[in-house]
Amino acid sequence: MVQNPGKPDWVLRTAEPGRIERIEAWFGGHGYDPHRHDTYSIGRTLSGVQSFRYKGAQRHGVPGNTLVLHPDEVHDGMAGTEAGFRYRMAYIDPALIQQVLGGEPLPFIAGGLSADPRLYRASEAFVQAVDHALEPMEEDDALYDLAIALRAVAGKPRGRKRLDYVAAERARGFILEHLDTTITLDMLERASGRERWSLSRDFRVLYGTSPYRFVTLRRLDRFRGLILAGFSLVDAALIAGFHDQSHMNRHFTRCYGVPPSRWLELAGSYKKAPQGLR
Repeated sequence: MVQNPGKPDWVLRTAEPGRIERIEAWFGGHGYDPHRHDTYSIGRTLSGVQSFRYKGAQRHGVPGNTLVLHPDEVHDGMAGTEAGFRYRMAYIDPALIQQVLGGEPLPFIAGGLSADPRLYRASEAFVQAVDHALEPMEEDDALYDLAIALRAVAGKPRGRKRLDYVAAERARGFILEHLDTTITLDMLERASGRERWSLSRDFRVLYGTSPYRFVTLRRLDRFRGLILAGFSLVDAALIAGFHDQSHMNRHFTRCYGVPPSRWLELAGSYKKAPQGLR
């Protein structure tokens, strides 16, 4: 691993909350430990070499390629050269892709990198500067274009059993409405009308993660909002539904590749970003 000690790391995030989180960042060396999101990570390397381990191999993102990391696939992030790397990334909920695909298995882009011009064009809206807010219809158009491009580049999977998208959506909606309670597969079975193990299988194929992981990540979303609003780590963990801070810490680091304190430090690093990027 290379390291550039002369320039502080920084991360800029979209200022306005919305359906899609977008970031721009620069790292001089090590960025993130191995972790996994339950979203698509769609991005572009702007300068340098963005190296990461994904699906058992070392990958190297360079300008001109599109990064497409599948939901819940483990990856890390680091500079591939001493020059560091700068990139933009959008984190896209698979449920938004399913609104276009209507219940097909999520497209998988092998290797996490693509030079296909269709994906490059379709991802353009999401890798604009983070201070460019997407209008609602602009975002909807971009989601449609991205979903179609993902399907075209990945190709349709074969041999899949029929999926019950309606039941999976019922279960997903139930989870979102009951995050303050302890959710069980019995509850999801009743809410969805689908036998629990068939539901769990369909949920993974349609949304890229298990129902349990989906619950955990939504609570982490809430936790991040609370600490950004000034709550202590301990209070935010309890409010978000975790047993204690250590329980939250384990899940947070597995998801974001850094502990909460480091994530919060980077969340405030806009002051260190170059002029013109704030």
